Amino acid sequence: MTQGADEEPVVRTATLRDFRVPPYAQQVPVQGEAPAAPQVPPQAAQPRLEDGQPVAPAHPGDAVPDTELPDDYTPTERDLPVLGADEAPAPTVRMQVAEDRAAEPALGPLYVVGDVHGYLDELLAALAEQGLVDGEGHWSAGTARLWFLGDFTDRGPDGVGVIDLVMRLSAEAAAAGGYCKALMGNHELLLLGAKRFGPTPVNSGAGTATFHAAWLLNGGQQSDMERLQDVHLQWMSRLDAVAEEDGHLLMHSDTTAYLDYGTTIDDVNDTVHQILTRNDADECWDLFRKLTKRFAFRDDGPDAVRELLSSYGGSRIVHGHSPIPYLLGEVGAEDPDDESGRSGPVVEGPHVYADGLAVAMDGGVTMAGKLLVVQLPLHD
Repeated sequence: MTQGADEEPVVRTATLRDFRVPPYAQQVPVQGEAPAAPQVPPQAAQPRLEDGQPVAPAHPGDAVPDTELPDDYTPTERDLPVLGADEAPAPTVRMQVAEDRAAEPALGPLYVVGDVHGYLDELLAALAEQGLVDGEGHWSAGTARLWFLGDFTDRGPDGVGVIDLVMRLSAEAAAAGGYCKALMGNHELLLLGAKRFGPTPVNSGAGTATFHAAWLLNGGQQSDMERLQDVHLQWMSRLDAVAEEDGHLLMHSDTTAYLDYGTTIDDVNDTVHQILTRNDADECWDLFRKLTKRFAFRDDGPDAVRELLSSYGGSRIVHGHSPIPYLLGEVGAEDPDDESGRSGPVVEGPHVYADGLAVAMDGGVTMAGKLLVVQLPLHD
């Protein structure tokens, strides 16, 4: 979630990823010399048939002469007898070669993670609760599939630690036959912009702005900026903006602004990647601002959801970005034990709305809510 000139105030918490081989084929050339032509051993007088015709020599690739077959030899198709033209035709036998490889394992269940915002400990606890990682934070879910919906940094204490974890889990999950993937959130765009453009002025609808100022306003942590490495920046800049899994259209923001970047998922992702590659501050700012918009599926209702589904596919949108307490109009205190007596927002799970076509996954971890990790489809 990001605060801009046209957004509601943000509630923040304190700052706290045998063939036997003939001898001539075994010859190894000396390093630095061109390989010598094969030296075929000199043969004795070539044998001939009774009519004086020479016997055809064996093919140089035949490692074992036909007269010296090993005891355990099994004929291949070329050794089977061939019927001559003067013999009676025999029935045709169709031979099939059995594939000598195991079938790939089926993909496991699908999980999604809402906005993390630097809360590494809470993320590890939520992943462990679902059996996705072990006690040491390593992938333990085999062929399961895991999607992060974006917003890994800002506001919380360890955004770079979250990125490192997601990057590591991606490798570990792939090795186990599953996968862990992530989408581009508006805070990834904000952090990239702050790192690339810093205080460079950009054109904003609310006047002159800078990525660095917007990043600080929206919970940017100096410790994250200092720990950022090229590998983190490259990883973030290559994230997709939209994906579809098992009929679920996954995206970070609850906005129809994605349609400004293409009418298919591939178009959107390609366009976003091209914008980041061009590295134009104003163009990157415009992308950031559009993907900061929110509440389209609440305010415009199911029609906004259907517009996206009709273009990109799927039967239900699953998104982050807008905290569930904000969607419900139930913004609580930053601290559940606040002296005012107000309690923090109670978030038990995802929020299904817009006639059941949209699922909100930002549990409001930055406002004493809950970091959500759930399995899809939901049983609602």
